[in-house]
Amino acid sequence: YSTPPRQWLFEFEDCVDPERPNEGRPKAQAAADRLNKIVPDMNARGISLSIPMPGHPVAPALQDKVLEDVKQLEELIIEADLIFLLTDTRESRWLPTLIAAANSKILMNVALGFDTFVIIRHGVPDPSLLPEGSEGPAPCNLGCYFCNDVVAPTDSTRNRTLDQQCTATRPGLSAIASSISVELAVTLLHHPQRALAPADLHKQLGEETESAGLGLLPHQIRGFLANFSNVLIVGSAFERCTACSPNVTGAYTRDGHAFLLKAFNQPDFLEEVSGLKDLLAAADDGMAGWEDDDMDDDDM
Repeated sequence: YSTPPRQWLFEFEDCVDPERPNEGRPKAQAAADRLNKIVPDMNARGISLSIPMPGHPVAPALQDKVLEDVKQLEELIIEADLIFLLTDTRESRWLPTLIAAANSKILMNVALGFDTFVIIRHGVPDPSLLPEGSEGPAPCNLGCYFCNDVVAPTDSTRNRTLDQQCTATRPGLSAIASSISVELAVTLLHHPQRALAPADLHKQLGEETESAGLGLLPHQIRGFLANFSNVLIVGSAFERCTACSPNVTGAYTRDGHAFLLKAFNQPDFLEEVSGLKDLLAAADDGMAGWEDDDMDDDDM
């Protein structure tokens, strides 16, 4: 019942479904029905499926169903021109991010806090960034939602209370963030380079990159309702990212669903494939060296 006041596609009647006494209507179908009422010639479909996630092991009895969901998600992303990623948990964003990066799809990621939001237009593989003579997946031109992480996504809901599992937000935050993300997507679609367009920071209007006249085209927009401000940020693609790095997209392209099952079932698998495990080991070795130096100084 908390959804209608903060998300304009839903009404109170959607919270009650005669066929599901203890649940409301499926959100996807309710949203599609409302969109078709607002714009009758729109072709909106509601599809309910589960997104498999790293850190959430797949039981053998459920493997076929999980892979069916994966296949459907892959088909939906591949046939789409633009994806908005709005799921609740961090790990549920991993698989759509990976599929979109591997298929060079435009993806807009929107995430909410209590009074903050972040909107990121994910980068796509840029062949011009490949070293001369090298082959294989290209690195992305801009970072994704996971590029600032130095650990693989895990189960973020385990041992958490309901209020910790579900983000409580200020009433207007969802509408503000979704509106800005749509405007960013429209600006991106009008840019001649589309997903490969470089990112603008805070500049005077008129100094931005060639953007077909619709203004600045940032990479990330971080909003703060506490002081009613937005900050534009550029984040580079991380060469060891667990979602969009060449090591990960290449392994997914090569091994397909076998790779995904390992990512779901083995906690350290993504850190090994991406190279994060080696990076963390090198950092630990460096810290150990500093500690030895400190001990030597104390002895003197």
